[in-house]
Amino acid sequence: MALRLVQVNIKARDDAAVGRFWAEALGWGVSSEGPGVTNVEPVGFHWPDPAAVCIDVVKVPDPEAVRYRVHLDLATTSEAHRAELVARLRELGATPADVGQGDVPWTVLADPEGNVFCVLEPREVYRDTGPIAAVVVDCADPRAMLRFWREAIGWTVHEASDDFARLRAPEGVGPYLELLRAPAEPAVWHRVHIDLLPDPVENQAAEVARLRALGATPADVGQGDVPWKVLADPEGHEFCVLGRG
Repeated sequence: MALRLVQVNIKARDDAAVGRFWAEALGWGVSSEGPGVTNVEPVGFHWPDPAAVCIDVVKVPDPEAVRYRVHLDLATTSEAHRAELVARLRELGATPADVGQGDVPWTVLADPEGNVFCVLEPREVYRDTGPIAAVVVDCADPRAMLRFWREAIGWTVHEASDDFARLRAPEGVGPYLELLRAPAEPAVWHRVHIDLLPDPVENQAAEVARLRALGATPADVGQGDVPWKVLADPEGHEFCVLGRG
């Protein structure tokens, strides 16, 4: 696989506090690669591994003016587990969130800095994903986005319609990447995004060129001179292609 979806990147005013929340929420560990960056991953995890998509929490001065077009869905194994998890997350600092979901069987919460996520009711499709069931991307055209992301990361398509598409690593492990139809939003800086790792990492330039040929465009989120490349997919969702620091 030329590119691996390795982590979800979350911007935060307090990376350590948000990182601790997500570690407790998922039952994972925390580490840091440097000031202002908190890594959240399974204990004993050897990165990269398709069995998990990790979380990187990065400190930024003011992450407020954003749209939440990427979020995490958490898996549960029973209604009792869902109720217990929601209660535990509330104790950790999560709060109820209203994103217009109406009367649904899942619970919508926000982490201590307002990042929205869902705790799903038990679903057979997520029985073996680990604590993160899916990384969900809101988009105007799921079929078009599916074509881009399928070619970008080589994941297997499990479902596709005009309103929803679902992909998963070809190894059949880890969370799904799901593309959900939602109203188009104005182009703004997004607080949560996906990070991709070239395999090998020295292929970064070639992979960036390939992604641009698929329809990605360069993006400036104020990153400055950094070893990763920031791009946007055809609907404007920023993502990063990691490099060697």
